[in-house]
Amino acid sequence: MVQPLLALRGVSKRFAAVQALMDVELEIRAGEVVALVGDNAAGKSTLVKVISGVAPADKGVIEWEGGPVQIKSPQDARVLGIATVYQDLAMCGNLDVVANLFLGREIHRFGILDEVEMERRTRELLKTLSTRIPDVRVPLATLSGGQRQVVAITRSFLSAPRLLLLDEPTASLGLEQTNQLLDLIETLRDRGAGVLLISHNMGDIKAVADKVAVLRLGRNNGLFDVNTASQEQIIASVTGAADHSAPHLPVHPEETWP
Repeated sequence: MVQPLLALRGVSKRFAAVQALMDVELEIRAGEVVALVGDNAAGKSTLVKVISGVAPADKGVIEWEGGPVQIKSPQDARVLGIATVYQDLAMCGNLDVVANLFLGREIHRFGILDEVEMERRTRELLKTLSTRIPDVRVPLATLSGGQRQVVAITRSFLSAPRLLLLDEPTASLGLEQTNQLLDLIETLRDRGAGVLLISHNMGDIKAVADKVAVLRLGRNNGLFDVNTASQEQIIASVTGAADHSAPHLPVHPEETWP
């Protein structure tokens, strides 16, 4: 068995009187897409904040390539190679693609912005990730929702992350834009990155995920192999119709996605 890139062991997180996560277990391997699903208030966003260092865990162990690590801040996560793309994207619509990619980490030469080098790196990275942005010098606001998502994910790859956290990346996209983004996720997996994908869309999950981890009321409620589990099984775990105390569930080969 290949050692996990990231492993959470008994991770818990509380906000005042609210227990957001309780004894959560999760493993993500390099070159693997794990979909994280659950109803509202299941703890998905909190788990992403724990992994990204925005809201450090209260207890439990986080392992990176088999060894325990401390993720107490976003900087700690970045040093390990963890990048996060949130739903709101946090980009500037009035700036062009190049400026958004290098926002806060601009390249200078002799004390002035090196626009030529930043544009060269932008085009090189877009080409490497097989993404399609026709003009990197147009304002971001003129691009489609799918293209803006692509720019956000591409920006995260400036630091060559080994694990990418995606929070509902296709929530506001049309069919064509969604397909482009799913192609990008497959490209990232093929390049050896681990991906944690938060999504409510079972079609997207079926298309790109290898495993599905279910959270319910802040606890593990199932871990499924996409190739052998049925959609009904997963939905039952999300809604609580199937309540499981262990993260690993038996799946039956005769049950397949519809």
